[in-house]
Amino acid sequence: MRIEIPENKKLVYEMTIPIRWGDMDAMGHLNNTTYFRYLETARIDWFHSLGAEPSPEGQGVVIVNAFCNFYKQLEYPGDVLVKMYVSDPGRTTFESWATMARADAPGVICAAGGATTIWVDFPKQKALPLPDWLRAIVS
Repeated sequence: MRIEIPENKKLVYEMTIPIRWGDMDAMGHLNNTTYFRYLETARIDWFHSLGAEPSPEGQGVVIVNAFCNFYKQLEYPGDVLVKMYVSDPGRTTFESWATMARADAPGVICAAGGATTIWVDFPKQKALPLPDWLRAIVS
């Protein structure tokens, strides 16, 4: 099953991640699990840039699903340009999306993924309404 990234989305963050030799698999291309790590890295780095580091004693985001579509192989050496997008804010959730391209070919999307992101109270393990400051960003 292929999940499509929506046309109507908001760019919120970009970062470049170096491809490490150890990220490669026996076939000589980036291991599929590494794409999910790149998605995670971009999502967490974006929250750090907002001053909203996850804390087990407080509130923050978790994902309730994740997907990745693979279009073109990524290989070492190189850097990956990850662009983060958001859409569809709900009461407690929003959708997060990302595209991944080589930094030296930013117009060629090699993979795209996303996740449903939910705001939670970590100690209570309970969903909470999106804070106003976050709703303003993801709307």
